[in-house]
Amino acid sequence: MSDERLRVDTRIDARWFVPIERDGVLAEHSLLIDSERIVALLPRAEADERYAAREHIDLAQHHVVMPGLVNAHTHAAMALMRGIADDVGLDAWLRDHIWPLEVAHVSAEFVHDGTSLAAAEMLCGGTTCCSDMYFHADAAARAYLAAGMRAILAAPVLDFAMAGATNADAHLQRGLEVRDRFRGSPLLAFALAPHAPYTVGDESWRKVVTLAHELDLPIETHLQETRAERDDALAASGMTPLARLDRLGATGPALVAVHAVHLGDGDLDILARHGCHVVHCPTSNLKLAAGIAPVASYVARGVNVALGTDGAASNNRLDMFAEMRLAALLAKGSSGDATQLPAQTVLRMATQNGADAYGLGARIGSLTAGKLADVIAVDLSELATQPCYDPVSQLVYAAGREHVTDVWVNGERVVASRSPTRIDVPALALRAQRWHQRLSAGTIQ
Repeated sequence: MSDERLRVDTRIDARWFVPIERDGVLAEHSLLIDSERIVALLPRAEADERYAAREHIDLAQHHVVMPGLVNAHTHAAMALMRGIADDVGLDAWLRDHIWPLEVAHVSAEFVHDGTSLAAAEMLCGGTTCCSDMYFHADAAARAYLAAGMRAILAAPVLDFAMAGATNADAHLQRGLEVRDRFRGSPLLAFALAPHAPYTVGDESWRKVVTLAHELDLPIETHLQETRAERDDALAASGMTPLARLDRLGATGPALVAVHAVHLGDGDLDILARHGCHVVHCPTSNLKLAAGIAPVASYVARGVNVALGTDGAASNNRLDMFAEMRLAALLAKGSSGDATQLPAQTVLRMATQNGADAYGLGARIGSLTAGKLADVIAVDLSELATQPCYDPVSQLVYAAGREHVTDVWVNGERVVASRSPTRIDVPALALRAQRWHQRLSAGTIQ
């Protein structure tokens, strides 16, 4: 008698699944993947009856399986600057340390190696997609493709020279060239990234807005990260930076406002009315003493809030588990309300909300049939995660990136039993050490 079951590439059994598309947990289920897509998530008995898998992965004892995490804002290549200027305020950190180092050292080779280092760290920690705002995006693209990681390449735009581009037009041209070169890749998406209102003038912002509308691209920008940024803009023009962007036509569902720590009621009205997105980077905001974003109030107004790490130079980890836990605790502590940002909400911020912010919500962010198979498995068997009464709570408040054992991106297993399958770890570590020697011999004080 012939086997009439549908054949698929991969079946994953787990004790629990957190699908994100709906709240709660599914127990004793199976996830079916064929090629790059999720076919079904259903009880194991049904999977036995309906599907035959070429590879059957049994994680049924202690694992929880969920969508891959989406790091909605980072500067990946800055992993090579990890720890280079700690315990310094934001303005001095940028002007006295980071920008001079970038002028001296950032090249295509630097970006490729730094992005490779960051991709390895993120993948092993369960992050399957990031939005990467940095220079030499062609070199970053090659690094992500080699690692098997999904990325949004956010082309930086500044009104001054940096990384070989002399002005905003040159930065834009570079970004568009990279988009044209790699737009057929199944792992890469694209955004325009004017650095911030204080580094990009009105004329350049208008060009960004026009291009974003013509090409249907997100606009990612640092916004009102510090109180001084907001106060200086008010003193100079009588408008907050966000109000200025609204006047320039930049607000709307394409706008991804990173940080958004210091927003007034009028700013929040603009975000909510236009359907803009916010990326909350709690660790970076604390480390640079920027403040604590009132994220609970944004969520209450219906603003889509995602999570990001920022770069490793200001964090110093690319660890989305740490960001989830900190985001939940900060919201409770700053509001005085322990019900703010419950675990399920924070998990959604780190998955579906990040995908939605960049227009990828129909493709990734949840364990939904038809979506691309970006999936992670987390082992909850260790003492630090025992006993487990609620897997959702455990993921946010107890588990860490060290508990991630397996990662799939686009249906491919890129981390297996805690080891990257595409990355030569010793060779990458050697390249990082060589960059440490170069930067240490240069401009570090």
